[in-house]
Amino acid sequence: MDLFTLFSNLLFDYTLRTVALGAATLGIVSGALGAFAMLRRQSLLGDAMSHAALPGVVLAFMVTGLKTPAVLMAGAAIAGLIGTLMMVGINRYTRIKEDSALGIILSVFFGFGLLLLTFLQRNPDARQAGLNHFLFGQAANLLVHDVIVMASFGGVALLLMLLFWKEFKLLSFDRDFGSSLG
Repeated sequence: MDLFTLFSNLLFDYTLRTVALGAATLGIVSGALGAFAMLRRQSLLGDAMSHAALPGVVLAFMVTGLKTPAVLMAGAAIAGLIGTLMMVGINRYTRIKEDSALGIILSVFFGFGLLLLTFLQRNPDARQAGLNHFLFGQAANLLVHDVIVMASFGGVALLLMLLFWKEFKLLSFDRDFGSSLG
């Protein structure tokens, strides 16, 4: 087998192509949005929101009994929003610094999510089988549909970033000037 045949087989392999497209999509979106988080010294924000999503995913499954990505993603989004609002409340109404608030939200939500997950796994009901693969990921199981969903959400995020480019730059580099403008 020559080198050309080896590379052409790799390029046309369904699993490799799907995983590579999914990873590239996540990398592009994360890189674009992550730069603004780094500039605002909020690099822990992504970790905090991903850990805050865990109880939302588990609760969404417990309430609906469904493991469909739309249901679990809705639960994750709601929990992430609650975590963000709690972080803003901690920053606004206490003397706790922003990075400490992120750490608090990360640990409390992740701990609660693990508690719910442990409760769910000890439940004799077999509906939760395979939920761990969804929560902790398994790139080799990505389907083209999953990549399309990731690309859709990523495209919306990039579009919003481009629409609010001026505001993002202003908040990232000179927050005080931005607040004085309104």
